[in-house]
Amino acid sequence: MSDTQAVADRFEITALCAEATDAVMMRDYDRLASLFTPDAAVRWPHIDRDFVGRQEIRAGIERGQGLWEFFVQQVHPGAVRLDGDTAAGRAYVHEFGRMHDGSAHANYALYHDRYERTSHGWRFSERVYEVRYVDVSPLRGSTPPEAPVAPSGLVDRLGPVAW
Repeated sequence: MSDTQAVADRFEITALCAEATDAVMMRDYDRLASLFTPDAAVRWPHIDRDFVGRQEIRAGIERGQGLWEFFVQQVHPGAVRLDGDTAAGRAYVHEFGRMHDGSAHANYALYHDRYERTSHGWRFSERVYEVRYVDVSPLRGSTPPEAPVAPSGLVDRLGPVAW
């Protein structure tokens, strides 16, 4: 593999992780599911849950998101190891939010990822979520009095990234 190809692959994998975070934050479950291979798995060992295949992944993430009044996920890239048309990597996660029942939740975690090059670009073949720290203290802040509105045309300009 050329150095140029390795740089391009790392860039595309980092962009894949960013696209997944954006899809989660925008609650775009179809887009999120499209970022996985058809037989991919998402594993949440901390609650003994596995989702296999795009439909299960989509449904599981949507069901989980439905528990939140609001939810913020920040993901930072970690190491990526390339091996031809497959790769493995990590991403570092901070999440917080408030559930519909009023309880709060914050955590720091890792995604342990496996990626596969497909005809549509790099996709997740497995994503394992490892929680390292949890805080259920009440949040001290509050949501804005009105739902925030993106500046005129911003959402249209951003749109989903074409892969």
